[in-house]
Amino acid sequence: MIRVIIVDDHVLIVEAIEKIINESGDIQVIDRAYSAEICRRKLMEELPDVLLLDVGLPDSDGIEFCAELHRQYPSLKILMLTSYAEIAVIMRALDSGALGYILKDSTSKEVLEGIRAVADGRRFLCDKVKIMLKKSTEKHITLTGRERELLKLVVEGKTNAEIADSLCLAYQTVKGYRSNLMFKLQVRNTGELIKVAMELKLV
Repeated sequence: MIRVIIVDDHVLIVEAIEKIINESGDIQVIDRAYSAEICRRKLMEELPDVLLLDVGLPDSDGIEFCAELHRQYPSLKILMLTSYAEIAVIMRALDSGALGYILKDSTSKEVLEGIRAVADGRRFLCDKVKIMLKKSTEKHITLTGRERELLKLVVEGKTNAEIADSLCLAYQTVKGYRSNLMFKLQVRNTGELIKVAMELKLV
C-alpha cells in the first residue's frame, strides 16, 4: 500500500482527492495538512511514501517548502498537485526537488498514475504539463550538428568513452557536450535526456 500525505489548504479539494485515492485499492491517505507548519510536525512523526503538495499554502511558498523538505528528507518523494500552470512555476518546482507535477484539473486516473510513478521513483508530469513543456522547449532548443550527432549516440546507449572514440573527441569534451545537452533539454540525468530526445524527435 502506497502511503500518502496531502498538503493543501482547500478542505473540499483535499476531501475529494482523498476519496479518489482511498478508493484506488493500492494507495491510502494516512494524513492531511492544511499548512506548511502542520506538515512539518506530521513529517517528524511519520514519512509517507508520497507527499502531495500544493504550490499555494497559507504560510509558505509551496516551492520553497518543497526545496526545504527535499534538503531535510532526501528520500521523500514529492508530487506537486496544484492549479498553477505557468512554465516558470513548473520548472522551479522540478528544480526544487519535486519528482512530479499534476494540475488540479487532471483526471483521477492521472492523479493515481502520478502517485504510483513517483512512489516508484519515476518522474511524472500530467499530459497538459507535458504539452506545455514540449512547446516551450521546442521554441528555445537549437542543437548544433555535433550535439545532434552526440545525442544520437547517447540514445543508442553509448558511454562517454565510446562516444569519444566514435567521434574522435577527448573524453572531457564529450562530458562537456553531454552536460550542455542536459542543460538545454532541462533534464537531470541520462534517462530523462533519452526520453526527452525521443519525445521531441531530436534524433
